[in-house]
Formats: sequence, C-alpha cells, structure tokens
Amino acid sequence: MKALIVDDELFCRENLKLIIEEYCPAITSTSMASSAVEARNAMNDSSPDILFLDIKMPNETGFDLLHSLGDHKLSVIFTTAHNEYAINAIKAQAVDYLEKPINIDDLQQAVRKVEQKTSNSKNSLQEIKALIREAQGGSSNDKIAIPMREGYEIIAYRDIVHLEASESYTMIFLTNGKKLLSSKNIKVYEEKLGNEIFFRTHKSHIINLEHHIKGFSRVDGNSAVMSNGKQIPIARRKLQAFLDRIAGM
Repeated sequence: MKALIVDDELFCRENLKLIIEEYCPAITSTSMASSAVEARNAMNDSSPDILFLDIKMPNETGFDLLHSLGDHKLSVIFTTAHNEYAINAIKAQAVDYLEKPINIDDLQQAVRKVEQKTSNSKNSLQEIKALIREAQGGSSNDKIAIPMREGYEIIAYRDIVHLEASESYTMIFLTNGKKLLSSKNIKVYEEKLGNEIFFRTHKSHIINLEHHIKGFSRVDGNSAVMSNGKQIPIARRKLQAFLDRIAGM
C-alpha cells in the first residue's frame, strides 16, 4: 500500500513516516505534504491508498482538503492533537483517527483495518464528507441564531447568501434582500457556520458556496459572483482553495 502524510508540522510528518517505515510493513511507500495544496499535487502523482490527514492546518484544514477533492476510493486516517472537530462523531462511524503523540499500537491497528478492507469497501470521500457535515452541523436544513440588539433572529443556512465584516460587527445578506447587522464579529460566524457549506474568501467576507455561488470573475480582481448579483473579493492566499472547491462541485 502507498500512504500520504499531510501535516503542516515537519516534526510530526517525519516522526509518523519513521514509525510507519519501522512498524507497518504493509505500507511500502510513504510520501509527505505540508499543506492541502501540496497534498492535492501529491495525490495526483501517486494515488495513495491511505491518507494520514492532520485536521488543524493553516489556510486549509484537513476537512477543507477533503471537501475540495472529487470522490476517491481510499482510506482516511485523521491525525490530530485536538480532541475536538467532531472527532467523536467521526470515530463512531468507524472512520479512524489517531491522537498525537501517536501510539504505535493504535497506528498498527488502524493500518490493519485498512489491510482488511477491499478496494471496494474503502470509505469514499463522499461518505466521509457526509459524516463531517453531520458532525459539524453542516446540513443545509440547519439554522443559526443571529444575535441582534433587540434579541435573536433564527435564519436557515440556505437563506444566507454571504456575510461581510463591518468593524466589530457582521452584516448578513439574505436571499430575500434583507440585511441583518449582528453584534458578533465575522470570526465567530466562520466558526459557527463551518466550512462544508460556507467559505471565507477574504478577511472581511464569507460566502454560501453550496447554495448561492453563481460564478467566478477575474474582472477587476478575483471575485465570487453570488446569486444576489454581488461580487465578493477573493484574497490571493484563498484563491487556490476556492478554485479547488468549485472544481469539486
């Protein structure tokens, strides 16, 4: 089997590679990537059977990487130092994960599970994405309570077109043309809404990528064209991740 280790920390990548080479003879080839961008290139080159995937990485998380990919037949083993990110829900669905520092026995057990699977029974990325969506509360039927000066307004995810930072507040643009000014900053909404349906294109903007993206424009800078006609700027450092996401739609 071939493996790809994706982790932004050099020590973690090299340490896991050494352990695999010494204790997991079923894995005959191990490559490494330090980011989601490198991982996509490596996957195109080597078509790994196992993806050892760190969850918390800068710019794009491990979940972001999975969401950007088409459907593949491969086994994903999450690696994380954080017992969060809906890991318990994912574990309950038999998707493997290893907590850092990685225990050799746990690693061997996870690899043995992969060995026992046939190529047809590997978890597809579509199945894993569905698990992540469920665990993160990313269903399109989900709702969010928007704190206002007068109280709260309950809004369905699909009714949110995009969000824009307004100093320490956030302006939320809805499908009916209404705008809500929330007392919470945009970082709060990035964490609450998750990244299955929404995408932060810029330090001041979050868009509903699942329901309201209509196109991409390079005129006057890179921008996402939304269903309400607005063009939302895409920061240069976010551009490749954005293009990968829409390519996988």
